Amino acid sequence: MSDEITNGATEAANQATGPNFTVEKIYVKDVSFEVPSAPGIYSENIAPELNLNLNQRVQRLAENAFEVVLGVTLTCKAGDKTAYVAEVQQAGVFGLAGFDPQTIDALLGTQCPSILFPYVRQLLSDLIQAGGFPPFFLQPINFDGLYAETLRQRAQQGQQGIIENDPPVGNV
Repeated sequence: MSDEITNGATEAANQATGPNFTVEKIYVKDVSFEVPSAPGIYSENIAPELNLNLNQRVQRLAENAFEVVLGVTLTCKAGDKTAYVAEVQQAGVFGLAGFDPQTIDALLGTQCPSILFPYVRQLLSDLIQAGGFPPFFLQPINFDGLYAETLRQRAQQGQQGIIENDPPVGNV
């Protein structure tokens, strides 16, 4: 009988706490900065052209643990020369327990990259400035809007979500 009480109490406690979203760890997974045209590029007086590539990968690590990697590649060209290429892969391990698959998908596609974004922004700015270029501040990104567009594209292609090595949920 005591086992029934203990199991009942545990179940009641789980219901009382409800769904749980936690940030377990945030870390830099990979970083690269190149100035292929140095030192000549520093004397160029050409208006820079920036090209930004943003991507996200999600991998299930355990039943309720996910690694989310927000990748940003920023390429700056001055005329026909590449001034610099900055690449950052900022990662985090997130705990998501007690959510339905659609909510997990949405959290992985919106909240997790929103948490990682300020780290990416700061690291990119520091890399570019340390590379001898004027500071660059990545503008805010609407991850809710990107996720909505991803859902629209998935619907057109008949896809679910894309978590590596797992049934599909969450990605932008």
